[in-house]
Amino acid sequence: MTELEAVREANESFYAALEGHDLARMSGLWLHEDWVHCVHPGGEALRGWETVHTSWRQIFERGGWMRVTPTGVEIRIEGDVAVVVCSENITAEYQSEVRVAVALATNLYRRTPAGWRMVHHHASPASVNVTQPFSGTIQ
Repeated sequence: MTELEAVREANESFYAALEGHDLARMSGLWLHEDWVHCVHPGGEALRGWETVHTSWRQIFERGGWMRVTPTGVEIRIEGDVAVVVCSENITAEYQSEVRVAVALATNLYRRTPAGWRMVHHHASPASVNVTQPFSGTIQ
């Protein structure tokens, strides 16, 4: 497996853990250091593995299903650091409603003896313009 394929696999595992509310898998993807960072869409910057871990646990405990499809994935590797930028297409259940959103994400990974580990995740809400031909009927 090339380094590019390994980073792509780590990034795909991140989104699989997110969709599956899999805290153990999410934990295995992160570097457990006090300097890692995470910013959830619309949230504050979280610093340190314990704080980041707690945030994922709280998100997963809320329940409901979630589908997150990364698109426009770009990967750049510079030495022991990989930068992944993408759009996150999110469909999720929230208080018995289905919500659709898009976030812009930057995921940073560091090469370790155990493989690529996430050290930074930042997702911000993106503006979304939905267009379709107007039929003349307002529902």
